Formats: sequence, structure tokens, C-alpha cells
Amino acid sequence: MPQIVFLPNEDLCPEGAVVEAEAGQTVLEAALKSGIHIEHACEKSCACTTCHIVVREGFKSLGESDELEDDMLDKAWGLEPESRLSCQAIVADKDLTVEVPRYTLNHAKEQH
Repeated sequence: MPQIVFLPNEDLCPEGAVVEAEAGQTVLEAALKSGIHIEHACEKSCACTTCHIVVREGFKSLGESDELEDDMLDKAWGLEPESRLSCQAIVADKDLTVEVPRYTLNHAKEQH
């Protein structure tokens, strides 16, 4: 079973985490199932960028992004060549190392 290494993120997993993922599951589904609450304002419908991740290792094992995801990623803060939306990145049979950027663009989120 593939593993996903989540690099430390001050808000989501300060120490980092290693989670088990099932092939065919999205990175977001694996994270949520393991208690890593990546924001997903559009409820996994590929309509925002709040679940943006950067795949540091294993990027080529993921399926290609489609045009809709690419269009959404163009709006993501801190876009990198290995950026994906975690709700669309489907785990294959390889381990992944991902980073959840510190900032996201969520125009609907209430400010404290």
C-alpha cells in the first residue's frame, strides 16, 4: 500500500506525518482519513484552490491533470511545476511526499 509523507505544516501537522493510502484514492481523501484536515472549500469538486499541494516526490506516478484542474491551479498561491489539487491527485502505486503550502486563497473563509 502506498504511503504519503506530509511534510511539516505549522497548522495541519506540525511534526509532519506518514499515512497509508489506497491506490485510486485522492491525496485529499487519504489526508482527511488520517486526521490531516486539508482545507477543501468546494467539497472536492475542483472549483477552488484551497486543497493545493506541492508534490515533492512521486509526482510522475500521479495521473495527468485535466484542463479544469490546470485552470484552477493557475489561480493558486505559490504555484510550482509539481503543484496539484489534492482533491484531484489520485494515488497510484508509488509513495509520495507532499507539502501543503502555508497559504491558500479562500475568498469565502471567515476572518478571525
